Amino acid sequence: MSKVAEHDFSHLPPGAGRLGAVFARPKLVAVACVIALTALGWLYLALVTVPMDGVIAALCRPTFGAGETLTVSNFALVAAMWAAMVLAMMLPSAAPMILTYAEIADTAARKGERIVSPFVIAGGYSVIWLGFALLATVAQFLFTRAALLDTGMASASALFSGAIFIGAGLYQFSALKHACLTQCRQPFPFFFAHWETTRRGVFRLGLKQGLFCLGCCWAMMAVMFAVGTMNVIWMAALAVVMTVEKIASGNRLTYGLGAALIAIGVAFVLVAFAAHWPSRAI
Repeated sequence: MSKVAEHDFSHLPPGAGRLGAVFARPKLVAVACVIALTALGWLYLALVTVPMDGVIAALCRPTFGAGETLTVSNFALVAAMWAAMVLAMMLPSAAPMILTYAEIADTAARKGERIVSPFVIAGGYSVIWLGFALLATVAQFLFTRAALLDTGMASASALFSGAIFIGAGLYQFSALKHACLTQCRQPFPFFFAHWETTRRGVFRLGLKQGLFCLGCCWAMMAVMFAVGTMNVIWMAALAVVMTVEKIASGNRLTYGLGAALIAIGVAFVLVAFAAHWPSRAI
């Protein structure tokens, strides 16, 4: 007997057929969900960052000049860029949580119990980070108007970059960071205590897990303002770091990252003061 045949599909609507059998395997759906959404995020970022001219560039690439008036279309393009960033960077780090939910749901499906697709919990999780993307878009506009970011969406101030790095580093040592990181690392007790069998309930679980993840990683995401919001190398590096941090155990990595971020921030501050030192000496 095949593995699909071992499932009890009584919870599926009549006529669901093979497609229903596929969706009755939550782990398969969860993996496909994470891969598809992450790939879409990186695909859009590739369109934004790869040099190109013409209509595609105009449709995909935002321009956010210091003296430029904020328009709906430009705001939408920058918001889309940040949305793609959070999908590309945060969904891989959420994979253990989504797969944990899927594993529990898979066990329930084998018993013929009602389950909700992992797409729903991923949707709730994504809503939180898409909200962060909107806030980041507003922050980027304000930073640009204040001449802290240049027209290429890179930092125009070493002091500004240093402050972000130091702030992100200090946050690594905070109680809130570690409380949220613990929830991200151990999703099973949370799901076991708050298990839901309705779409609305599972969506709320996704929202709560998204809030834990936001509390864990928002400061690291803010580093993108310091290194350039279209810097793909830093996007990939931070995505890997945040994913590994959630998989690792203990505080050594978290504290090490905090110390490294603070050191980079101090270096930026020293560079800023060194650049102004000759004029002050004269």
